[in-house]
Amino acid sequence: MKIKSLFVYTRQQRKGIFLLLLLIFALQCLYAFVDFSTEEPTVNQQKLKQYVVEIDSLKAIEIENRKPKVYRFNPNFITDYKGYTLGMGTAEIDRLLKYREQDKWVNSAKEFQQVTKVSDSLLAMISPYFKFPEWVTRSKSKHNSKFVHGNTLKTERQKIDLNVATVVQLQKVHGVGEKLSQRIVNYRDKYKGLTSLVELSDVYGLSPEVIESIKKEFKIGTPKAIEKISLNDATVDELVTIRHIDYEIAHAIIEQRTLREGYESMEELTKVKDFPIKKIEIIRLYLTL
Repeated sequence: MKIKSLFVYTRQQRKGIFLLLLLIFALQCLYAFVDFSTEEPTVNQQKLKQYVVEIDSLKAIEIENRKPKVYRFNPNFITDYKGYTLGMGTAEIDRLLKYREQDKWVNSAKEFQQVTKVSDSLLAMISPYFKFPEWVTRSKSKHNSKFVHGNTLKTERQKIDLNVATVVQLQKVHGVGEKLSQRIVNYRDKYKGLTSLVELSDVYGLSPEVIESIKKEFKIGTPKAIEKISLNDATVDELVTIRHIDYEIAHAIIEQRTLREGYESMEELTKVKDFPIKKIEIIRLYLTL
């Protein structure tokens, strides 16, 4: 009797089972015959194309803004590093430097090519940035390259040692007034002498043109002695003693040195994050490989 009672349902139970089966059947039919897929959103192709064009134009502007700026310069004063960044080869740079050592000057893009023997394509790329003295650009006929504004260019022997020059002597240079001359002397005295004329770029208010004028009248006859630091062995504390290098840059220099397994040239420093590229000529005065 007990076993039989397990298979006997009351009327209420039978109704409940029937309703459950009916609900399951209804859900199965709903799933089979009703489409639950969502409709794909419609896209306005014309507006999409306009949006893509606008994004591409903004990208092009950003890429252009990130390109390194090239300012006008006198090709007579190209340094090794400057020539390297312009794409000149070592032999081409050496030809220009040897030419300048003879107290000779190039006064046109054509003459620059004759001296350096750079290719036509490179000349076409860099010559628009050449900036020659006004007396050259105004002249319609050839002038003797030994003269600037009616005065003969001074030889190295004739130039005044900037490490002993007075404020009055500096004021004789066009563009150097009372304030600038005093700043130059104060800067020189602060560091107890200069090692190279490139350090003048650290003097506030001195434009590149004025610095070039100073170089024509002054030289570093008694350069300040510097104990150079080995770039491939320097510690962070040693690197931060160099002007324009802080702890963050020093750590980045050492990190790059580790990745490269040592630096092979000073120019590789320009690849270091946040490195002050414009000051590399000053920084390299304190480093050696």
